[in-house]
Parts: sequence; structure tokens; C-alpha cells
Amino acid sequence: MGDATESAVVVLVPDADPLVDAHRQQFDVSASWGVPAHLAVIYPFVTPRQVDDALLAGLAELLAAEPAFDCTFTGTAWFGEEMLYLVPDPEEPFRRMTRRVAEAYPDHPPFRGAHGEPVPHLSVGQRRQGDLAGLEQAQKVLCEAMPLRTRIDTAAFYAGTREPGSWHQVATFPLGRPTS
Repeated sequence: MGDATESAVVVLVPDADPLVDAHRQQFDVSASWGVPAHLAVIYPFVTPRQVDDALLAGLAELLAAEPAFDCTFTGTAWFGEEMLYLVPDPEEPFRRMTRRVAEAYPDHPPFRGAHGEPVPHLSVGQRRQGDLAGLEQAQKVLCEAMPLRTRIDTAAFYAGTREPGSWHQVATFPLGRPTS
């Protein structure tokens, strides 16, 4: 994992990349790190030096317990005026994945426990990366292009630093498939 200093478990949404990538490149720091369109399951997660085959196998087993499912993004929402995101429907499968991983790894609560139960979201951008008017324009463009329908069938483990282009995919975890 090279010089990685942090990690995350995410649900990848490759069908969203064409819709959100230009906005994420401008307004979402994780895009600059190299993380594609996603919903976080757990971030931050373990330090990369804690990653071993047993941890990856445990994650694979936990995530395989969640069936693959269809998801639609029909609109956007905000966390205050600070973060624009796409709203997934349904939310509950994302919540279950987060609960499963958080219960299995209680030393690593989502967002360090800062937000209580996390709201499933696909980040488009943070105001601190640009300006409110730019995010509002992105929201308008996104709303005109939705709905976005996709199949959610994979989660992934990513690791990197807070430097541009440093994050990389370490493992993928198919949903809804036995691991043994």
C-alpha cells in the first residue's frame, strides 16, 4: 500500500461517474485523491499497516451478506450549505452495510462518530473546495440529468494519503455472493 496513511470502505457507483465527475473534480477533494464516485461505508477506516488477509477476508464476508440491489438517484440534497450530494433510493442497504462493518470493527466508527448514524450519500462537492454559487449550478445541471438508475453490486477497499492521485483500490468485495 506504499505510503498510504488512511483507508476507506466504499460502495462504488461507476454509472454515476459520467454524471458527477466534472463536478467532483472541481468540488470534491476525494476525487482529486483518485477515489471514483462512491458512497462511503466506513471512512476513515483502519490504518494501512493494520490491513492483512484476515481483515480483507472479514470485510468480504460481511459485505457478501448484503444482496446486490438496484438503486436510483432522483435528486440532490445538502448538508447545510456545505456539501452537495446525490440521494440514493433505497438508503437502507447502505445503512446495513455501514452498521455491519461498524459493529465488526467498533474502533472505527463512520466519520469517527462525529455525525451519529451516517446519511447515505454520493458526495458531489464541498463548499470549501469552491463556492456556493458553483455548487448551486452543479445542482441544477445534475437535477436536469437525473434520474440515474444503477445496480449496486460491489464494495471496495481504498487506501491513500491526502495528496492528489494517491488513493488506490486495494480490494473489491462482491455483494450478495458467498465468499467460501
